[in-house]
Amino acid sequence: MDEFKALRTFLMAAQRHNFAQVARELETTPASITRTIALLEKRLGVQLFVRTTRRVTLTSAGAAYAARLRPAMQAVDAARTELLDAHRADAGTLRVNAPMSFGMRVLPDVLSAFQVLHPKIQLEVALTDEMVDIVDADFDLAIRISGPPSDKFTIWRKICAVERLLVAAPDTPFVDVGHPNDLPREACLAFSTDSREEVWELANGNSRARVTAGRPVSANNGELLSTLAMTGQGVALLPEFIVADALAAGQLVRVLPDWAPPQIWLTLYYPPYQHLPPRVAAFSDFFEARMQDAAKPV
Repeated sequence: MDEFKALRTFLMAAQRHNFAQVARELETTPASITRTIALLEKRLGVQLFVRTTRRVTLTSAGAAYAARLRPAMQAVDAARTELLDAHRADAGTLRVNAPMSFGMRVLPDVLSAFQVLHPKIQLEVALTDEMVDIVDADFDLAIRISGPPSDKFTIWRKICAVERLLVAAPDTPFVDVGHPNDLPREACLAFSTDSREEVWELANGNSRARVTAGRPVSANNGELLSTLAMTGQGVALLPEFIVADALAAGQLVRVLPDWAPPQIWLTLYYPPYQHLPPRVAAFSDFFEARMQDAAKPV
């Protein structure tokens, strides 16, 4: 006897009080239901039902057993539903963490296009410029702009390089400097997740330079630094996607265009999955294709 199946049959009979009705719902015969219940009673050594020609009624022992068994069976059903839902690519909830500026400037188009393809996936997006513990914070994945992760237990996936530019407002003295060492320290705006100083490691061929930024202002948000640079407050080192519109509008210009910082990457971070859940894999593949298409020269 399949005991799990027998327990489900017992609970249905306890609710319907009619073996024939249970048989119709399970597409079997009343005799089969009667036999299943009889075998369950024999295994338990307890009578569960009182049978009459018209109706079956739970005994006191059967009622107590059904009351204890029902929530356990509901928990089993819920666990199965959650497991199957977690492994569906086309429905369910996807929790994503992303940097603030990237989330505001780039993600809206990406998420809108993704939902056209996957309308049953509910997206929960949290924006923060700080590196989060995606396991403790219960995220399915995180989008980051950084170098390699320091957490060896984190899975990460390179998407594309992110260019960073030194920028300042036009008609400021900072745009005419010829070497990083000529940048006034009081004009170098720092991006730092803890709002402290930032060291710019710059290279031009075999030449190297280090600039400590943050004496006038340090902030953990690139949009703020971009706005400060546009008002003539100094020089900022920022990802190209943050300053692209301001550069195109002439509100910012590049400073020391021959000098470049170390390469950083747009990446996806995951909890330590053995295999990416289908829903996470679907978003990851879509996101990568979208970002690499955007990175191609026109």
